[in-house]
Order: sequence, then C-alpha cells, then structure tokens
Amino acid sequence: MPSRLIESLTQSQRDRLAFVELRVRFLGEIRRHDLVTRFGIQSAAASRDLALYKDLAPGNIDYDSKGKSYVLGPRFQPIFNFLPERVLSWLTQGFGDGEPMWLSPWVTSESPSRLTHPNLDVLASVTRAIHHKCPLGIEYHSISSGRNQREIVPFALIDNGLRWHVRAFDRNFQEFRDFVLTRISNPVVLNGQPAAVHEVSDQDMQWARIAELELVPHPNQPRPEITEMDYGMRDGVLRIKLRAATAGYVLREWSVDCSPDHSLRGHEYRLWLKNPSALSGVRNAVLAPGYRTPDQRRLEAETD
Repeated sequence: MPSRLIESLTQSQRDRLAFVELRVRFLGEIRRHDLVTRFGIQSAAASRDLALYKDLAPGNIDYDSKGKSYVLGPRFQPIFNFLPERVLSWLTQGFGDGEPMWLSPWVTSESPSRLTHPNLDVLASVTRAIHHKCPLGIEYHSISSGRNQREIVPFALIDNGLRWHVRAFDRNFQEFRDFVLTRISNPVVLNGQPAAVHEVSDQDMQWARIAELELVPHPNQPRPEITEMDYGMRDGVLRIKLRAATAGYVLREWSVDCSPDHSLRGHEYRLWLKNPSALSGVRNAVLAPGYRTPDQRRLEAETD
C-alpha cells in the first residue's frame, strides 16, 4: 500500500489503525470495544476506523458475524513496519502499540540489542494460538534430534535474557517444555481444536511452582556493601520469587553462583545463592551456574 495514504491520515488515526493491525495479527481478532476502551473513542468512530483499515488493506481482516469480531484475513499483509522489540513489549508489557514511524527517544541512550529476533510471522502464529487457547502445529529444529514435526499447546512467552521461548505442552512427548522461537518454522494455528484439560497451564507443575530464593553478596568478592546497593538488598539479602520454569534462566542471566560452597571464581559472580535447596526439583536448575543436585552433592561427599 502506498505510504502516502497512511501519511495523509492524522497521527491519532494512524495510532488506532496500528493497534487494529497488532490485535488482528498477533491475537487473531479485534472488536469495536477494544478500540473504544484503548483510545476512549465512540463506538461509531471505532466502526469508521475498522472500515478504513479494511479499505486500506483489503484481505487483512474479515468480519465474523458469529463471534461479532473482526478476524485475521486469509491474505494478510502488514502495512505497519513494527520492530520485534516493540511487538514483544506490547505483547508482554502492554505498551508501545502506537504507529511505529514517528516515535523518537526523549533522551540520548544506548542499550545492547539482542543477537537474534523471532520472525514476526512465527511470533504472530504462536501468540494467536496462546490467545485462542488452541494447539499449534510447528516444524521444530532441535539440536539433539534435528528437524521434526511437533504439535504443541502454547500458553506463555518466556524471555531468558538472550532469546525468547514459548512455554507449551508438547503432544509428541506428553509433557510441558520450552521451545525457542527462532527454531520454529511453518507454524499452523489449529483453530477449532481446544486444548485438553491436562494441556493447560495450571497443570504445568514447573510453571505453577514458585521458588523463593535468597541472594547475598558473593563471599569471595570485595566490598559487599556496594553489591547490596546495586541490587537493592535489605539486611544484606535480596529475596526474590521466581517460577520454577524460569528460575534457571534468571540465575544464569544474573551470573549467580549457585554452588553450595560459593566456589565459582570470576568478576561476574557478584551474587551467591544462599539457599540452593530452593532449587530442588526445579528442572531447569541445570542452567544455574555451579548448581549441583542433592544427589550430586551426596556423591561428592561420599567420595571425598
């Protein structure tokens, strides 16, 4: 679509149309009420916006009279060029859904960008499946088993600090797992096939379990009082609660020494996990630096 058509609209109109596109592409549907609630406009104005978007992008949305909503069209082609960071911020934090071209930073800043970003078409299929609570057929590229066909029931996105995963029930292996978004290709949303009772998030014990961790300044690092300041500790301890499904990722990202005897060396290890027993039964604790299971520690003690 010629960009001059979008440029001829007011900024508020472009923001509303961008919101329409985000909702339809990544959630699969939009209603007039969504526009009314988000922008504080009248229902008639919301209807005009939806009609305008349909005129500007034929094939992008269709009206579902049964559900009384506009749904993703069969020939969808995005008309707004959103960056992956903006989309993920909107999906996970609820902001950044305005038209993407005019925004500029208020102050000069620099932040490291990710090495990779998920493909937005793949992300859109994943998030639509999450929103509609339905299965997703994917082609998954595994380091251990190579390329294979999977059928998953996704329910949450996970940011591990380096890349994005989707938490899902894997129908092939009949268990909950994490899937790296950049390793997913050819996704197909299986609408009309609702998830079974055992496939939903409240049946995922690793997701439901909360690990209560106590982080302290690393005993082998100098100036613990500065570490206490940097991490906002109280009485020399930072107490955090993490889902068991994400604990290993966070501890690795923060470079927390999780060895029982704080034996890891290196300037990056400014924190030590004071209560490693809190990770017992946490499946991804293997990602936590220096962590050893109770069985491993017992074997080490017996062989000393």
